Amino acid sequence: QEQLVETGGGLVQAGGSLRLSCEASIPKFSWRTMSWYRQSIGKERELVATFQAGGGPVHYADSVKGRFTISRDDSKSAVYLDLKNLKPDDTGVYYCKAEGSAYYPTYWGQGTQVTVSA
Repeated sequence: QEQLVETGGGLVQAGGSLRLSCEASIPKFSWRTMSWYRQSIGKERELVATFQAGGGPVHYADSVKGRFTISRDDSKSAVYLDLKNLKPDDTGVYYCKAEGSAYYPTYWGQGTQVTVSA
């Protein structure tokens, strides 16, 4: 089954860290731009970080620059998001996205919950 599966979410205190993983079972993983999004209650889904195919570049939302790091391992068809110095505003469901093209579809994972307590 073609899918993205996120893991690694949880409950953490402000200032803590988490590592999110997204394992992909999709075609052409190494060709795809991979991204992490998040959605908080009452807010629209927002882009957190992107890692383009072929080694980059990477892009971060201003709100997470210097605290979050996106990485990918094409040999494992996986993308990661390291979250450091977490803040309560980082609370939300984090989604992994694999960009498609005119030749293959876009995929979304089911999401993993991150909750940061004050």
